[in-house]
Amino acid sequence: MLLVALTCVFLVALTTLIHYEVLRVLSTKLPALGIPSRGKLLVLIFAAFAAHIVEIAVYGMTIYALVEGAGIGTLRGAANFSLLNCFYFSAETYTTLGFGDLTPSGPIRLLAGIESLNGLLLIGWTATATYVAMERFWTPASNGDRT
Repeated sequence: MLLVALTCVFLVALTTLIHYEVLRVLSTKLPALGIPSRGKLLVLIFAAFAAHIVEIAVYGMTIYALVEGAGIGTLRGAANFSLLNCFYFSAETYTTLGFGDLTPSGPIRLLAGIESLNGLLLIGWTATATYVAMERFWTPASNGDRT
């Protein structure tokens, strides 16, 4: 259980760092891009989406490593245990969708709970960054921007 708790702390720190760096780069580089305001917002959305995918993949690979490599818990359900199903479970958990077709058991249940909270916070951070970017780029001069 201690290994899972330490892994949770590490994953929260790592995914927060990934998200921070993506949003920081976007914040500093977007204003200088020579594209219309709408394009800048699309860049922000796609970059943030990519960051979320990377963060989901980090959790998915960790779940796979803990179950398959360390033998800590299981991921049960209609589907067979695989790396792809770990990614699916991670996406479902990160977004707090929670279909319930795959269920963790054992100590990795803690990881699933922490991933849900972490995903909720990071998704909220993305929403805030998007709002700030919209405020920044949707000035009266850019509202009529047709390019």
